Amino acid sequence: MPDSPPPEFTAASVNLASPRLGAEVIHATDEFFGAKERILQDAEPVFIPDKYDTHGKWMDGWESRRRRDGGHDYCVIRLDARGAIAGFDVDTRHFTGNHPPHVSIEGALTESPPDEDTRWTELVPKTAVNADSHNYIEADCADRFNHVRLHIYPDGGVARLRVYGRPVPAWERHDDPAGVHELSAVANGGRIVGYNDAHYGNPWVILAPGRGLDMGDGWETRRRREPGNDWIVVALGAAGTVESLEIDTAHFKGNYPDRASVEGILLEGGGDESGLLGDGAEWRCVMPEEKLEMDRIHTFEGGQVRDIGPVTHLRLSIYPDGGVSRFRAFGKPAGD
Repeated sequence: MPDSPPPEFTAASVNLASPRLGAEVIHATDEFFGAKERILQDAEPVFIPDKYDTHGKWMDGWESRRRRDGGHDYCVIRLDARGAIAGFDVDTRHFTGNHPPHVSIEGALTESPPDEDTRWTELVPKTAVNADSHNYIEADCADRFNHVRLHIYPDGGVARLRVYGRPVPAWERHDDPAGVHELSAVANGGRIVGYNDAHYGNPWVILAPGRGLDMGDGWETRRRREPGNDWIVVALGAAGTVESLEIDTAHFKGNYPDRASVEGILLEGGGDESGLLGDGAEWRCVMPEEKLEMDRIHTFEGGQVRDIGPVTHLRLSIYPDGGVSRFRAFGKPAGD
């Protein structure tokens, strides 16, 4: 059965269950065939026909043994980037005769590891899922959670679980939100809106914490053979005034961009973002073209960054092409 197109909630959200954001599986009732940690991996699941281990067929996901006691299995995931959850993707790709026929999902907000006294909120009632496919399920709850419990009935394997939602930004987690924050960070609600090319790597990771692990851990375009340049558009977690910028070319040596510039725009009232990917948007210069170097963190501040007032989106342009490991925009949310 072919997968249906990803629903709208995936485009307007980030995956709160990404290990890059600190998410981890802290408990599973059973992981005989597949380690529980695999269910959160950012990489797409793979199938290796001839790969076996001491427990049997190796599968790229979390997989429990066959239950004979009438119960069911579950796993608990801690979300370091707590947030409001919009929906899930219970991805059963490559699990055909061994996927769970039904799942349910709960959420909890607790500062300590969940126990028998934890109050769980049902986000997805017991729902049928298909084998070897994405299973997108919307969640209808505005509450914030930092733990998710996935139940599978009665047993089986799930390749990946994606938890789509809006993280609680740093300025909303503190009693005194005033100050400079990383407005572009995924953990603060930053996300990629679009780009003209992303031949290599995974664009969203340029907003992830830390430095890139290798050359594949970033946004990289193909070698440009025609005039022009490449670009990527970032939505900030909140409208804010940009005070400094960081462009990290870690691991990009023979393929880093020669130069970069940054523009900003204030999209009022949650307007249509699709217009930001065409030629009609009225971008204003935040940082004119600056020279870049290979494999280093570039910090731009002071006179290098123009104060154009609050912006909701930034466009990073690279000249003419190449790879960027991380991009960060620091400033004060417009409400401060």
